[in-house]
Amino acid sequence: MKFDFELLCWIAALMVLAISNPAHTHYTICPFHLLGFPWCPGCGLGHSISYLFKLDFTNSFNSHPLGIFAVVVLVHRIFILSIKQFKIFTTK
Repeated sequence: MKFDFELLCWIAALMVLAISNPAHTHYTICPFHLLGFPWCPGCGLGHSISYLFKLDFTNSFNSHPLGIFAVVVLVHRIFILSIKQFKIFTTK
């Protein structure tokens, strides 16, 4: 029985963003933030997705305008990978 690692990573990433609080980010591994830059497109996207899970659409869009699009793309990817995974499990 083989489980798709990419599927697991996307589900875990969205779950972490769903439970995290973007207003209280004390720890980061972002190289831009560590170099002193006040804004990073990757961090902004993560904050945007986190705000989106909390239904705070204004802060989501202000953090990064493509946050909603990113969630749609990731959910679609999870759906496609889940279908493949289901087919693998049901054919054996």
